[in-house]
Amino acid sequence: MAKIIALMNQKGGVGKTTTTINLAACLAVAEKRTLIIDLDPQGNGSISVGLDAEHYLEKNIYHVIKDGINIKEAIYETELPGLHICPSENNLAGAEVELVNEYARELRLKNAFQAIADDYDYVLIDCPPSLGILTVNALTAADTFLVPMQTEYLAMEGLAQLVNTVRLIKSSLNPTLEMEGILLTMFDSRASLHKQVVDEIKKHFEDKVFNTVIPRNVKLAECPSFGKPIILYDISSKGSEAYLSLAKEIILKERMQTESVSIPEAHMIQNASNELQAQIQ
Repeated sequence: MAKIIALMNQKGGVGKTTTTINLAACLAVAEKRTLIIDLDPQGNGSISVGLDAEHYLEKNIYHVIKDGINIKEAIYETELPGLHICPSENNLAGAEVELVNEYARELRLKNAFQAIADDYDYVLIDCPPSLGILTVNALTAADTFLVPMQTEYLAMEGLAQLVNTVRLIKSSLNPTLEMEGILLTMFDSRASLHKQVVDEIKKHFEDKVFNTVIPRNVKLAECPSFGKPIILYDISSKGSEAYLSLAKEIILKERMQTESVSIPEAHMIQNASNELQAQIQ
């Protein structure tokens, strides 16, 4: 049964799509069957894995949600084995208006997932930077939600609204929804302000904050324009190391919740990344 994680933050520019793509790629490297759902109408996630929009204009996540086509028809392979994506397109921006009078509109994505529940280990949903019907669909379908947050004070302003939205979803549509964690992104170790924000967030949210912090990294900014996740673009970069670490945290957290973690499992993702680096070289 797939674990479904919605990556959300109504504030744009916090590294949400970057995290979705690169975390998914690192999970795939760890031999986890992984699916990306690009639920952002901008479609940046689809571009970031090298998909050509002309190939999926007729079958993508818009047609799954709006027209009810089988989601299996809208899933595409990527360059990385084990990593698939259900892409997005501009028409998705109008879905919120088109679904206004539709019955059970909040359940469209959850119902679609029934067809692939056993096909993947992880499903990562890249939510749009808003708290509209698309994000509600994601949270209704998800097991957990992950919040990428830039290490600046302004990035914290909308967190209360986000938490309130989650509370409403839990009370009405998805009572089992839990927080996967808060991921601190775009961290600059030279900036004292960034360090203060990290300390403040960890003080308030404690164990809900991932140990991994994503640094501000040129290679991470470059790789989407080449249509590659960071581990295929530059596996030795600080950005690659950070997302491999995040994937390890998520895998171990899930295993610790169900069973004791063995040493081979704890080192699985690092060994896989080493093998991939050797193949690239």
